Amino acid sequence: MRRAALLLLLAGVLANGKEVHWENGYDENLSFACAPGQSISYVKSQHSNSKEDRMWEFGCKHTFDASTECFWSPYANDFDQQFTYECPPNHVMAGMSSYHSNKHEDRRWQFYCCRSNGYCNADCQWTTYVNWFDEAFHWTVPNMNYLVGTDSYHENKHEDRRWKYMFCLQRKC
Repeated sequence: MRRAALLLLLAGVLANGKEVHWENGYDENLSFACAPGQSISYVKSQHSNSKEDRMWEFGCKHTFDASTECFWSPYANDFDQQFTYECPPNHVMAGMSSYHSNKHEDRRWQFYCCRSNGYCNADCQWTTYVNWFDEAFHWTVPNMNYLVGTDSYHENKHEDRRWKYMFCLQRKC
């Protein structure tokens, strides 16, 4: 019976054609940036109760036709702290970086923001929380929109974070 279940699982992964590629292991540093001219298209994460940490996967999509200016933000939070981070006006989020503390069972976060002359953000909105504590999630930036910000809070009871994301249309200006 176990062999049959394993074969079905493997067949599902092969049929799906997409294998999960985590950018970090539990308790390991995370450093991810899209290729030049791209921005984050989805965020996927899985939590481990035994490690009290998350692994992360990101996708990227074409965003700019022209050259971009990019920078890494300073850390947006201290351990166990709520934070809201928005890239500056007319920038989009193209990467995320963090490191984990076993003492705090939390991460500090930095964000990679990019812009290209002639592009302006419009009609920005926040999601509701995309996850509950200790649960995996997969959030995709809505079609024709771009990720520009994130909001997160940590709860010691669960040693985990909940996440919201801000996204905008981008227009030539």
